[in-house]
Amino acid sequence: MSRTYVAALDQGTTSTRCMLFDRQGRMVSIAQREHHQHYPRPGWVEHDAGEIWSIVRRVVPQALDDAGVDADQVVALGVTNQRETCLLWNRRTGVPVGRAIVWQDTRTHDLLADIAGRIDPANLQHRTGLPLANYFSAAKLRWMLDRDPAVAAAAAAGDLLFGTMDTWITWNLSGGVDGGVHVTDVTNASRTMLMNLDTLDWDEQLLGALDIPRVVLPRIVSTIGTVATTVEPLPGVPIGALIGDQQASLFGQTAFDAGEAKCTFGTGSFLLLNTGTEAVRSTHGLVTTVAHKVDGEPAVYALEGSIALAGGLVQWCRDNLGLIRSPAEIETLARSVADNGGCYLVPAFSGLFAPYWDNDAQGLLVGLTSFVTKGHIARAVLEATAWQTHDVMDAMNADAGVAARSLAVDGGMTSNNLLMQTIADYLDMPVVRPMMAETVALGAAYAAGLAVGYWSDRQALRDFWRKAGEWVPAMPADRRARELAHWRHAIAVTRLWSQRPG
Repeated sequence: MSRTYVAALDQGTTSTRCMLFDRQGRMVSIAQREHHQHYPRPGWVEHDAGEIWSIVRRVVPQALDDAGVDADQVVALGVTNQRETCLLWNRRTGVPVGRAIVWQDTRTHDLLADIAGRIDPANLQHRTGLPLANYFSAAKLRWMLDRDPAVAAAAAAGDLLFGTMDTWITWNLSGGVDGGVHVTDVTNASRTMLMNLDTLDWDEQLLGALDIPRVVLPRIVSTIGTVATTVEPLPGVPIGALIGDQQASLFGQTAFDAGEAKCTFGTGSFLLLNTGTEAVRSTHGLVTTVAHKVDGEPAVYALEGSIALAGGLVQWCRDNLGLIRSPAEIETLARSVADNGGCYLVPAFSGLFAPYWDNDAQGLLVGLTSFVTKGHIARAVLEATAWQTHDVMDAMNADAGVAARSLAVDGGMTSNNLLMQTIADYLDMPVVRPMMAETVALGAAYAAGLAVGYWSDRQALRDFWRKAGEWVPAMPADRRARELAHWRHAIAVTRLWSQRPG
């Protein structure tokens, strides 16, 4: 009898990957390709959804070929994705209506005041768990409909389909114009600012207030449970799970129980705390989201703190500033100096996310003197990620009512040992990395495997978890307090800058 595997398709902000995992939760192959980032105007960030689908069609077969695996050995596929990125496309031709608008995009800033006039932001947050912000998908959809009356008319007539990237990919995987399934799961739907957290369905009051035609929206399904069977590029495989990337990471860290948390350091940084079957409404600037839902069981919720730029900030240093040639060089450059030289960077390129939610904030580099070198700036880049993590953890501890004792981390930036040590120092708690740092894809694979009975239960998945690294705090308390005061002053200056005249 041939060995069998579970596949995970991880559609991220900068690349798309397909990974195969065996019954012991070990990755046996990975195929990955980057896609283009489009910046047509200041604040605008776009992806070509057609390009992403063409990459999916290449990386899935490549992952199987690299592992020497036949299609009939893949028992299930899990799909995970960058969440708030969204698009419209024609249901009959499959052609997108323009490029996808990325979660980092801020073009909808001027729409927010109009939305606040249609529905009280406090009411919106109670219903959805989300603050009124550029980050989420509803304002992006409203912008797409407003930009062209013909687009709005086609959407109202049911000729167009809307979705986040999980929806777009699943529709294409399951046949596209020839019977493709138009669905999203509760984790992704909970990021649109249109789903009611209590009913787990599209909220009619919000649809009415934002004038969103329900016919354009996908059907909301459970996270774990077969929703379709693939047609291409790998036919006949059950799609056993759809799950947003950060919720997938929480699942991949096997944080299945209330009180368990993780932080992923990718393009952005995302700290999630499992709150169990209770949707805890934050009073400290976090969002309430769905962690996952098994078909036929109650939903599991989470508190989340989102940081717009982490690895994306390193990419900016490479692509925009030319400080480094590869992301790995940021650590070497930062280690060339002993500290930040009095330099602080607040990377509010898309506004400030949790816990501030300041849509007007813009990035700021402060404390520059003739002493500052590119090494100091590199260190300030890493420290910005660490301090933002500190701010979110502070808010999470306040909402949870009890301080965390350690932080489980994953994602590409966890290979940066200086960053991990800095986070441990600033949080004053141990930081722990599992053997499998790419837990987003792992979580999608776990979810899909559970859906088809590949793994018997969650305890089996817990048994696979292994610690690969740990960093313990070593910074004196007085220095930590001084640096924190400087960081908070930099945040204050950033917010003040946004109020400049003109």
